[in-house]
Amino acid sequence: MSDSTPVLEIRGLHKSYGDLEVLKGVDVSAHRGDVVSLIGSSGSGKSTLLRCCNLLEDSQQGEILFKGEPITWRGSGVNRVPKDAKQVTRIRTNLSMVFQQFNLWSHMTILENVMEAPVTVLGRDQQEVEDKARQYLEKVGIGDKCDFYPAQLSGGQQQRAAIARALCMEPEALLFDEPTSALDPELEQEVIKVIKDLAAEGRTMMIVTHDMKLAADVSNHIIFLHKGLIEEEGSPDAVIGNTVSPRLQQFLSSTRQ
Repeated sequence: MSDSTPVLEIRGLHKSYGDLEVLKGVDVSAHRGDVVSLIGSSGSGKSTLLRCCNLLEDSQQGEILFKGEPITWRGSGVNRVPKDAKQVTRIRTNLSMVFQQFNLWSHMTILENVMEAPVTVLGRDQQEVEDKARQYLEKVGIGDKCDFYPAQLSGGQQQRAAIARALCMEPEALLFDEPTSALDPELEQEVIKVIKDLAAEGRTMMIVTHDMKLAADVSNHIIFLHKGLIEEEGSPDAVIGNTVSPRLQQFLSSTRQ
């Protein structure tokens, strides 16, 4: 992959649920080291776009490319599904997703949660993965919680464990779906600090967020989605500081109240 090839590229993506068209032809790209934030009102298509990127949702039209490699499909329209299951697994493991609700296994310790996918999905050596998992848990500030279960941790600690789990896959990019929206403001700051640290390291990330300060602080590109289309996009200074679209002005005004 050359430096000019995006890690993740979306071209003309369409996604519907029955008669409801959620994405109406969206183009997005993230090069190595980019932090792309997706903002917009509830129902604008942000989370759906992220889930389509990671192939958790099947789109009906458009291209998804990982490091220049297009996803192969069979069928068309509502019958379109990925053609190659091995390709889906390989790409999904390189686009680790952090969900709003943590999605940790309640019957496993935090260390076991972080180790599970690299060992069972990628077939990596257990001791090697354990060493990495402990390093990543230290990195997100909960190295002392390895032997705890999710229910014994605060929401912020659980979300940091989920980030460590995503990092342990050693992915090409991280996808965050509203990573702080389920947290109290105090706990939210713990997670924001970790995301800022990852951005400072040059990690490639795509973030769906309601937090405009987070988007402004960590992103080099912000996309405002409205009714399934990109209404405005650009640098944080352009999108948040020099807004052009009246709809985006209205949205930003509502988030400041």
